[in-house]
Amino acid sequence: MYASKPESPDEHHRKEERDDEEAEQKSAAGAHIVYKAVLKEGEDELERSVSALAWSGLAAGLSMGFSLVSEGLLRSHLPDAPWRPLITKLGYSMGFLIVILGRQQLFTENTLTPVLPLLQHKNASTLLKVMRLWVVVLASNLAGAFLFAWVAGRTQAFTPQARAAFLAIGHEALAHEPGVVLLRGIFAGWLIALMVWLLPVAEVARIWVIIIVTYLVGLASLPHIIAGSVEAMYVVINGQATWGRYVAGYMLPTLAGNILGGVALVAALNHAQVVSGREGKPMSRKS
Repeated sequence: MYASKPESPDEHHRKEERDDEEAEQKSAAGAHIVYKAVLKEGEDELERSVSALAWSGLAAGLSMGFSLVSEGLLRSHLPDAPWRPLITKLGYSMGFLIVILGRQQLFTENTLTPVLPLLQHKNASTLLKVMRLWVVVLASNLAGAFLFAWVAGRTQAFTPQARAAFLAIGHEALAHEPGVVLLRGIFAGWLIALMVWLLPVAEVARIWVIIIVTYLVGLASLPHIIAGSVEAMYVVINGQATWGRYVAGYMLPTLAGNILGGVALVAALNHAQVVSGREGKPMSRKS
């Protein structure tokens, strides 16, 4: 029998490098990897033209109407039982699936992605780009939400049973006081921004991440500025609430809550946890 030849220092070093690479491939992506992926997406969004943002935002506002439609159709076909929301709220995820998988611009996603470049650079130019993106996307989202609610409420596109379910869902969205809406809106913005943070590493589980997070938002009746606006506008268009009730009682507190939840609790905290351990080194998309 022959004794095995001892490894040379170079061979031992190469073996260790291979082992390290294999371990890195099999380990979960670190927070800094997720950060860089979201940062890159945010920087790309800030460079898009106003027209591109507006058309994409309009498409997203229209698409979010299918959350109301899907939930309403499920509701109209199920008995009024305590367990009914456990099933009907699955329909709430439909609009988010269309928007996110279709790469359309949704305002609550933008409380995270473009804010990271702003936290990275902290200059007036980036701030103006973020404000431009927010204004264009929010306005076009709300325009799309209004168009969808108007067509659903003023035409015979859906059955009377479905339209009655749409009204019931809309009244539930408008049922709370502004302070409660603001607080709940923070949780909604928090969850939606967390979903965006999770998606870069979700890979084949992207659909399930979207469904699980948005199902929780719907089941907890947490207000979302676009999905909930379709619901509330449907009630207003049918003459059962005023525009003042929608704006002051729902839109403004929901908008404030979603921004606080997305920016303060997700963007700022995740930026802090990643950047604090990098000794002040900038983390641009080119690093």
